[in-house]
Amino acid sequence: MPFLRALLFLVFQTITLIFFALGCFLMLPLPFKWRYRFTVGWPHLLMWGGKYILGIKWEIKGQENIPATPVVFLCKHQSAYETLLFPWFSPNPACFIYKKELNYIPFFGWGLASLRNIPINRSDRKGAMQQVLSIGSQRIHAGHNPVLFPEGTRIPVGQKGRYQSGGARLAVHAGASVIPVAHNAGEVWPRNSFIKTPGLVTFSFGPPISSEGLTHDQLNRKVEAWIEGEMRVLSPHRYNDKA
Repeated sequence: MPFLRALLFLVFQTITLIFFALGCFLMLPLPFKWRYRFTVGWPHLLMWGGKYILGIKWEIKGQENIPATPVVFLCKHQSAYETLLFPWFSPNPACFIYKKELNYIPFFGWGLASLRNIPINRSDRKGAMQQVLSIGSQRIHAGHNPVLFPEGTRIPVGQKGRYQSGGARLAVHAGASVIPVAHNAGEVWPRNSFIKTPGLVTFSFGPPISSEGLTHDQLNRKVEAWIEGEMRVLSPHRYNDKA
């Protein structure tokens, strides 16, 4: 049954992706807000499909902490599941940082390219950071919420990667607050795993952390402390320490 559920979900994901990507392409002449509302229906639909096909439900903790004004979301990264939440759940259009080569992937890349994300050239590390600061600040001032994963790559539940400062740098550069986000999606949707496990994913949004008067290192440490502390609340069985 787990294999059949996973296979059915993959088919559902592929068919709906083609439909929404073609829709994105056809809607290019239309205003951005219309295109965005249509396109983010796909990740929302996948979470619905995950609920009824895979048995993965979700709940939100700390929704009252999310302001209507633009912020930078800095999120724990464990799987692909958390990337599905932000596009449709964020009160402002969400935008992601990714390598620009993804734009050339048929269907999926077309959708990415049409949604005012932040594509970067990762082979030029210094230039990529400047792109994040420049384009990211433009997005914030235009009313968007950038979403970044400070650990850079997906980390198994109970482990911690090195928190990189790119998201904190962007927040300081743009004068924006940060919302730290912890979750336990890796418990049911592990990294690079075809088989998913039924269960409940909790997304926990922390209080806004103002970047005013802070260096990016100071801000980054505050974000790391909150996320890692909250992870011990969400997945206490994965941690030997209580700190």
